[in-house]
This record gives sequence, structure tokens and C-alpha cells, in this order.
Amino acid sequence: QVQLVESGGGLVQAGGSLRLSCAASRSIFSFNVMGWYRQAPGKQRELVALIYSGGTTNYADSVKGRFTISRDNAKNTVYLQMNSLKPEDTAIYSCNAPAPGHGLGTSVSYWGQGTQVTVSS
Repeated sequence: QVQLVESGGGLVQAGGSLRLSCAASRSIFSFNVMGWYRQAPGKQRELVALIYSGGTTNYADSVKGRFTISRDNAKNTVYLQMNSLKPEDTAIYSCNAPAPGHGLGTSVSYWGQGTQVTVSS
């Protein structure tokens, strides 16, 4: 079991930046992959970015070149640096880690409570 707590969301103008943090209650070293998801009102949840334990990253096309995911195993924390924010980035952002034997983003995986990001035009 692990508890994930996100922070860093808020209200920002278009073009601005935010840095989200996801703090885990225990070591994240054992998680081969961790990710950030987001869900906007009336839309399905989507994968924004993921990072493997070796450092390889993947991003949704909509955020490539603007968002950067990173992990600090020593601090048990995963980050999402968001630059050049757009109104369409407005959503609840949630951190995710896979449960043993399951993949990222499944109903049995570990989710944080989410943090609201609102980008004004």
C-alpha cells in the first residue's frame, strides 16, 4: 500500500507555469513506472506523462515540449513541471502508481486525491 498526495495546483494565467508534486508515503523505488493523469469537466481521464524507474519518459501529444515529468526516489516524490499553460490544460491532475501485478492507471492502482489546475485566458 502507498498513499499519494498531490500539491502545487492553483489558478494561473495562460502562458504561466506551475509545478505539481506527488509525495508518496513510502519509497517509490520499487515502482517501475509512475504517471500523472488529468480529468477535465465532462471529459475522460487522460494520461499526461509517465516516467520509468530508469528515467525514460513519455508524454501526451498535447503537452509535449511544455510539460516535464521527473522523479526523486530519495524524496519519494514525482513532479510535473508545466510551462506555457493553456486554458485547455484546466483539469484535476492526479498522480498514479501501479499496484503489484497491475498496470498504470487501472482501477486497482494507487491514486492521489488530485489537485486542481485552472488556466485563465
